[in-house]
Amino acid sequence: MTAAHSIPHRRPSAPTTRLRRWALAACLGLSIPLATLASETLCPGWSEPSVDQGGTAPRLRHEAFFSPYTHHWRYSDDHRQVVAFSLSRRLPGDRFCGASLFSNSFGQPSAYAFVGKTWPGLLPALPRLYVSATAGVIYGYVGEHKDKVPLNVGGFSPVVIPAVGYRLSEQAAVEVQLLGTAAVMVGTSWRF
Repeated sequence: MTAAHSIPHRRPSAPTTRLRRWALAACLGLSIPLATLASETLCPGWSEPSVDQGGTAPRLRHEAFFSPYTHHWRYSDDHRQVVAFSLSRRLPGDRFCGASLFSNSFGQPSAYAFVGKTWPGLLPALPRLYVSATAGVIYGYVGEHKDKVPLNVGGFSPVVIPAVGYRLSEQAAVEVQLLGTAAVMVGTSWRF
C-alpha cells in the first residue's frame, strides 16, 4: 500500500461547510449589487452625487435594515430563528437597490440581491405610513430545503417581497415584510 492510500478521505466538518456557505452567500450578496445592480440599467441614478442639488448638505443615500424576528404561519420543528441584515442605496423616484444577508428558516446562510420601490404617504391621514416592494434573486435554499421556495434552480430563486412600514423620523422606520405564504419578518431601518 502506498502512502497516498493510507490517508483516509475526510468530509469537511459541519462548521467548515457552514463557513463555506456563509462565504458564498456574502460574496453573492455583496458582489452582485456592486458589480451588476450598480449599473445604470437596473439602478438608474446610482452614480448621482451624494449631496443635495446646489447644496452641501449630504443626502441620506443609504439605508440599513435589521430584522431579529420572523413569524412563520405554520409551526415546524425544522424552523430556525431568522436574522437578516440588508444594505441598500436610495435612488431618485423613491427607488432603491441593495443586498441582504440572512439565515433562512432552516438555518442556511442566504443572500438576496434586489431592486425596489417605496410609495410614501398613500394615506393622507397617516403620512408616515408607506408601502414598498422589492424584486430580485435569492440564494441559499439548497439540499433538502430546495423545494421550500418556488422556481429554485441550483439554490437561486426569483423573489418579490412586499412590505408596510412606518417612518418614525427622517432616519428611522419600523417595517413588516411579507415572505410569501410562509412568514412575516419584522425589523427596523436606519437611513444615513
